[in-house]
Amino acid sequence: MLTAMRLSALKPRTLVYRVADAGGLCIEVRPDGARYWRYRYRFAGKARMLSLGVYPQISLVVARKRRDEARSLLQSGLDPSLQRKAEKLHLKLSAENTFGAIAREWLQQQRGKLAEVTYRKAEWLLSFVLPAFGNKPIADITAPEILAILRGIEARGAHETAHRVKQRIGQIFRFAIATGRAERDPSNDLRGALAPVVTSPRAAVTDPKEVSELLCAIDAYQGQPVTMAALQLAPLVFARPGNLRAMEWTELDLDAAEWRIPADKMKMREAHVVPLSKQAVAILRGIHPLTGYGRYVFPSLRTGRRPMSENTVNAALRRLGYDKETMTGHGFRALASTRLNEMGWAPDVIERQLAHAERNKVRAAYNRASYLPERRKMMQAWADYLDSLRQPSNVVKLTRNTRRVPRPDVTTRARSSPARRARR
Repeated sequence: MLTAMRLSALKPRTLVYRVADAGGLCIEVRPDGARYWRYRYRFAGKARMLSLGVYPQISLVVARKRRDEARSLLQSGLDPSLQRKAEKLHLKLSAENTFGAIAREWLQQQRGKLAEVTYRKAEWLLSFVLPAFGNKPIADITAPEILAILRGIEARGAHETAHRVKQRIGQIFRFAIATGRAERDPSNDLRGALAPVVTSPRAAVTDPKEVSELLCAIDAYQGQPVTMAALQLAPLVFARPGNLRAMEWTELDLDAAEWRIPADKMKMREAHVVPLSKQAVAILRGIHPLTGYGRYVFPSLRTGRRPMSENTVNAALRRLGYDKETMTGHGFRALASTRLNEMGWAPDVIERQLAHAERNKVRAAYNRASYLPERRKMMQAWADYLDSLRQPSNVVKLTRNTRRVPRPDVTTRARSSPARRARR
């Protein structure tokens, strides 16, 4: 058997030669002086040889230990050489199939399917995960590791964000499973582990009297003309705030009184037509001299290459005295939906104008009607109704509940209304 002293005494020769230890272990000495540990064995009747490392980096003790591990595999009916190749392949695939690499591949695939705002939000949600999992093989990620990240998000009070991050992680794992790079989705094991999200309806004024005050406040807005135009147009078209602020002049046909939003801007990835009332066309014609030379109807105040900020309309509402619990830019959709339904318009027409997806999948497969003629009538009737609310005498008064505390007199209400504060 070899010893440390005998190993140090081995000298190179003209040809490669080997010196045996025991149990198939030997050391191979090359003409350049390099010495390699080898394990010689037979598998399926054929002679095989397995490299165990380089001496002296791999000592005699370690070499014997590796030989014993290889012999153990051989006794289990496995070829140590093939097992070594399989392990190397696994390590190579693991290094390539990190969570970060697969997440980027998934995002690239989704770019053509998701609206730009939804795509950016997906990137933002994954940013909570990539610092921890970006370079980690996806197959090695466990449910407790995912939960630790989600708990950190919950600790900041962002319960809804935690649920959305978990959802995105699950989508990445399902994509990895479908492409043969993972066997299961560990995020499924976290069902019920997160605090439930308490949802609340989006803030919106819907009472006719409150709507009247809101419209009067908007008409009295003293800020930027572009912002005022966006505020005035928002209740007339009740589009999603992201679509409104990204409105482009090329999407508008003012002669036909139509706003055609392309599919890549829509949440449901379907092109959408918004019939424009006479009032909406007048607002757009009025702002054309200010922004018609550029791409966007409502450009950013800093550069015409970008649309206005997503917070511009909300910030303007705050200036008018409406906090986020009272009214938001998205609230114009809830306002229109509530009042139009109460006015007796067909729910299908309203939902189509809101560009909502049909919840009933079977019905969605058959109901492809756009209801465009009905929507034209509805949008003009809605604009006329909003005009009528600007006249206090036309506002329907609510029935007074005599058991409640009496309301303040008209003078007090007018003094405290957002519209009066805006005029001041």
